[in-house]
Formats: sequence, C-alpha cells, structure tokens
Amino acid sequence: MRTAVIVAAGLGSRLKGRTEQQPKGFLEVDGSALVETSITKLRKAGFERLVIGTGYLAEHYDALAERYRGTFQIETLRSDRFATTGSMYTLFNLRSILDEDFVLLESDLLYEQRALTALLEDPRPDIVLVSGFTDSRDEVWVEVDADSNLADLSKNRDALGSVHGELVGISKIARDTYRAMCAVMADAVETTPKLDYEGCLVRVGRAGKPIPVMKIDDLAWCEIDDEGHLERALAKILPAIRAHES
Repeated sequence: MRTAVIVAAGLGSRLKGRTEQQPKGFLEVDGSALVETSITKLRKAGFERLVIGTGYLAEHYDALAERYRGTFQIETLRSDRFATTGSMYTLFNLRSILDEDFVLLESDLLYEQRALTALLEDPRPDIVLVSGFTDSRDEVWVEVDADSNLADLSKNRDALGSVHGELVGISKIARDTYRAMCAVMADAVETTPKLDYEGCLVRVGRAGKPIPVMKIDDLAWCEIDDEGHLERALAKILPAIRAHES
C-alpha cells in the first residue's frame, strides 16, 4: 500500500478564530501543522502518495502540495460542495483520481506512529481502527458483531447495543470497498448529502461486505475540533505520544 488519503474539506467552525484564515489541518501543535505531522508519519511508514480532498480555503493545501513537489507526491482536489456536504462526499469527489487501496485519515488528528504501522502490518484489506476509552467528551462509539466486524457507530452511546471502542479516524480501505462506498454516496447525494464516510462504511458492511475492526487499547491520539480538544492535546496527548514513541 503506497497511497494515503486525507479528508480536509471542512470549515472547522468550532475552532472559531483559529480557522478564519486557514483550514484546521494547519493548526499548529508542537511547532508543526497537524497535516505536516501526518505527512512526516506517512513518509516514515513508507507511503509514496498523498491525496487530499479539500474544500474550505483549499489554496492552503494546494500550496502545501507545491512545497513538497519533487520530494513527496501530494495531489489535491477541491469539492465545490464542501459547505453543504459531509466527509463521504469529499471522499466521493476523489473517485476520478483514486483507484487503489489506501489508508484514510482525518485532517484534525494527532496520533502516534503505531496507528499506521499496525494497519500496514495487518494483511486484511479493510480495517477500521478503534482505541480504548479516551474520555475526550466527543467520542464516536463503535459496535462490532461476533466476528469483530463493524456493526454500527454513534456519538450516542445509548443508541448502540454494546461498545467495543472509540473511532480513531484512521482506516484502511480496499479499492473495491471504496467503489462500494461511492455507489452508496451516488444514491444518497441528494437525500443525505452530509453522510460521513464512517456511516457509509456501516452501510457497506450491512450490504454484505464485512469491515474488520482493529482495537489498540492504549493508543495515544486525539482529534482537535475545539479549544478544549486543543488544550487536552497539548497537556495530555502530546506527552503520551512522546512517551510511547521514545
């Protein structure tokens, strides 16, 4: 596997002033933008190509791709409908340039290298990565079936029959699975334009394609959607990542 994809079209409105002039993937933590930290980890893991689905202030990602020209292959593609659609449409919009297996990441993640290594070392073509409970106060809970395949997910814990772990926002997606996801989105684009990619994965799984779930209980990671997340990232998650990776 040589390709990674980052969905990065969102407005980042919960970060208010920090995203007025730049997308939230350019939020700096420990002196580096989140997206550049991801690029460093992707290159270390052996990835050769990064595709970024953009929207809000897309020119920042275009400039990033230009900076890496000749050293690392970055391709960007802007969704004109970013303001009224969800992450699955951003991924769907990449179908003209994406026709291979890939690892999918969200743009606002801070995570340890082990998240990528574990996915790449596992031979299964599809994997949704989950962690143990983080107490982040913004969890997406994941339910699995008897074979540890994705059964459902929700931000409402009571909506699930049981909880296996928390969605990390890093997944391994096979080409045929991506095509199935795009078929779902094509049917839903007018009725459910804000469908997210994880909800689409649930639909694909229910249609007969098992999506395995991998759990790393003590994985150090977080997403940064608001000021509280940023404070937690600096005070707790960044030190944990350093400790795990040292």
